[in-house]
Amino acid sequence: MSVLDRFPTKHLPPVSTRDVPEPPRSLWRVIGPGVVAAGVGLASGEFILWPYIASQVGLVFLWAAFVGIVTQWFINMEIERYTLATGETALTGFSRFWRHWGLVFAIMIYFANLWPGWATSSATMVTYLFGGDATWIAIGMLVVIGITLTLAPVVYVALERVEFVKVGLVLLFIVVAVVFAITAGAWGELPKNVTGPEFPAEELGFALVLSALVFAGAGGGQNLCQSNWIRDKGYGLGAYVPRLVSPVTGKEEAAPDAGAGFIFEPDEANLGRWRRWWKIANIEQAVTFGAISFITIVFMSMLAYSTVYGQEGLGNSVAFLEAEGEALKDAVAPWFGTLFWVIGALSLFAAAMGIVDYTSRVAADVLKTCYLPRFSESKIYFGLVWGLVVIGCAILLAGFDQPLVLLVISACVGGGMMFIYSILLLVLNRRVLPDAIRIRSFRVAALVWAVLLFGVFSVLTVWQQGQKLFE
Repeated sequence: MSVLDRFPTKHLPPVSTRDVPEPPRSLWRVIGPGVVAAGVGLASGEFILWPYIASQVGLVFLWAAFVGIVTQWFINMEIERYTLATGETALTGFSRFWRHWGLVFAIMIYFANLWPGWATSSATMVTYLFGGDATWIAIGMLVVIGITLTLAPVVYVALERVEFVKVGLVLLFIVVAVVFAITAGAWGELPKNVTGPEFPAEELGFALVLSALVFAGAGGGQNLCQSNWIRDKGYGLGAYVPRLVSPVTGKEEAAPDAGAGFIFEPDEANLGRWRRWWKIANIEQAVTFGAISFITIVFMSMLAYSTVYGQEGLGNSVAFLEAEGEALKDAVAPWFGTLFWVIGALSLFAAAMGIVDYTSRVAADVLKTCYLPRFSESKIYFGLVWGLVVIGCAILLAGFDQPLVLLVISACVGGGMMFIYSILLLVLNRRVLPDAIRIRSFRVAALVWAVLLFGVFSVLTVWQQGQKLFE
């Protein structure tokens, strides 16, 4: 069977052959997608969820953050494997099996992110600093995000710069926290993750445990956008696919037929270049997404443990950050609590921008590839961006609070998506890619583990939360 015959063509056009581009000699030239993934992922999980868990049960559950991040690293690499080899996104690959797989995931992602939670959280932290109305501040933030993504000549470049600045500020804050705020008691708790790890499902509930595992790092639909980000960075055969540009300030490049990807002939030269790309991509994800996510979770949890562990009345919401900031003012100095809120507000704003981008980017790619081949992907993308902005503003102006049912759905959708697309990735990268580069050995085992992990916890969460809803 030739490499071209492996690709299903019932729903999408056949692929063509291209040589693998020469990978750069310097790793620095390809660093970016992992930083973007970590930057967008460094949101409520790292600033609220994991610190809240530390305030309730101590640091004995941090081992689960390591498990979640390592699991996601394997998932991300299988998403990248397909895009490196074909220039197509993983969702396009899924749609080759069934036309509507991409749409199913795009709708779930879009629905999950309609509620402007990160912008609202950032705006609330701004009120801790300067006062004001959080609703109008959040609306202003959403409009700024829409304008920024619209006017950036190349959208990925603008997003990468924002996330680089955010990650740099967060890491700088962690250094300051290590010097001034993290106590010896917090350092002493860390070894318990090896000597006496705990699984506090009874204290925290399966929904919170699942959320912690899913959103340790990225999670849910964000992982799928790794395809789009590495393609815009020019990884592998993604270099042959045009980048998303602004309809106002950018210049669109000629694109291949919608849904028509590429594959390379597995000769010695192409395989040599492929192996170098694969090595670079693995290292980039490990030292950026993996390391940054884990370091941030650990040290932000240690900071919470040092200041608010055992304090009564703490909630798993943005109000937790107000309590922690006040505690930091008392424990260290007023300036440190203020710095914590500044970094938190900037971090959550950058996360909101990344969430608007990846939600719209994934959906635009699906619509262009499978349903609207004659339309410009950039114009579809910006329509979706402003759709999110307008809907978010309408929700805020209407004064709606996030209902319990939506919170329960949000806790389950992310894990459910990861359960399904881990299975699809396993099938895609075994059946479609050439034998020389397809998934095998321990990476197959890692995806099977992801299927079991997110499948079991999703079922347990639905069961537990369903009981609560009907009590």
